[in-house]
Amino acid sequence: MFVAARRPLSTVDVVVPCYNYGHYLTTCVRSVLSQQGVEVRLLIIDDCSSDGTAEIGRQLAAADHRVEFRRHETNRGHIATYNEGLIGWSTGKYVVLLSADDLLAPGALSRAANIMDTDSSIGLVYGPAPYFEKETELPRITAACEWRYTRWPGAEWLERRCRHGNNVISSPEVVVRGTVQRDLGGYRPELPHAGDLEMWLRIAGVSNIAYVRRIPQAFYRVHAASMLRTKYRSTLADLQQRKAAFDSFFHSQRT
Repeated sequence: MFVAARRPLSTVDVVVPCYNYGHYLTTCVRSVLSQQGVEVRLLIIDDCSSDGTAEIGRQLAAADHRVEFRRHETNRGHIATYNEGLIGWSTGKYVVLLSADDLLAPGALSRAANIMDTDSSIGLVYGPAPYFEKETELPRITAACEWRYTRWPGAEWLERRCRHGNNVISSPEVVVRGTVQRDLGGYRPELPHAGDLEMWLRIAGVSNIAYVRRIPQAFYRVHAASMLRTKYRSTLADLQQRKAAFDSFFHSQRT
């Protein structure tokens, strides 16, 4: 009897930078390791935290071979840590940057991988990322929930961002094709507060974009020390940082 060969699962590297978020780390890691339909590799980078991150990270790595852990002896900052994981460490077909205080939604990685496996022109998949403070507030969803997606040519997605001037992505909901991420390089050190927006623009400049509908792809935790609360101190600062992201992107297109 002929038995068809099983198609290998797509590999997804999830980079988890952590600075004094040790108390969130286990829940974050659990949301990654429970993903089905993909081969997950989880890369935790402790940026010289002063809390219990190192101990927790080592315990998580010892408990599951899919988890790898490294610690900085001195604090290097979030941009350098992001780039270390995304560019210097990850090798997966797809890559995710997930803050230690955020969570992936069930089935998020398989949905994104299925979209990009089917359409090689798509370099980035994102979707809804509801805000939450406590896990008890999270909606109950499963990987089997019905979903659809919208595909935009990269140029059209860029035009939409230029018309509205806003960042429609929080960050944990993004899955990027690994070759696209590594070819483009890392986040810009000169954009510590708007580097994510500039990165999405760069990706849309070389690939198409897809958006998952009807189901969350991730959950963004809001708390006193979260990026949402500390990133911008005023509306003016927000506008200045977004302008800097657009300026940097368009300058790079001319050079």
